[in-house]
Amino acid sequence: MMKDKLDHIFKEKRSEFDFEEPNIGHFNRFEAKLKAGKEQPVVKKTSWHWLAIAASVLLIFGYWLGNNDLNKGLELADVSPKMEETQGFYLATIHKEIEEIKKQQTPQNKKIIDDAFVQLEKLESNYQKLTLELKESNEDKRVIYAMISNFQRRLEVLQNLVDQLEEFDNITPKEYKV
Repeated sequence: MMKDKLDHIFKEKRSEFDFEEPNIGHFNRFEAKLKAGKEQPVVKKTSWHWLAIAASVLLIFGYWLGNNDLNKGLELADVSPKMEETQGFYLATIHKEIEEIKKQQTPQNKKIIDDAFVQLEKLESNYQKLTLELKESNEDKRVIYAMISNFQRRLEVLQNLVDQLEEFDNITPKEYKV
């Protein structure tokens, strides 16, 4: 059926098809034009590849500048071996308490735990600011005490959370416990 339609179209349009061969020398003239085209200077356009490479180099350089040691503060551990021991003690205790609290988390007490963790995040943010101040102040003892106090407040928040979880556990009816 399709073949019949195509045959019909070819028969109707046969007079419109060009069956004549090109004039003598046509291929030689065409080849000469192609060669002449090659001799003309080629206008180069700006390559997007070079622009992409340049942009990548700029991005890498910018990232490096943003993350170099100039933007980092000074930790307690950087002050002295005694302060390194103090920082290690507090961080280990804080991480241990957080792990214990996460084990106790239930859908019923999730809100209490999340609220305490928001407070811990604020204290961590303040601590990061203190590390910058410590670097700028040339290890000022007041900043060091503020950093230690920050660790102590984090532990207080965690201890208060443990107390709240125990109290919550005592007042929650058994049927709501998981």
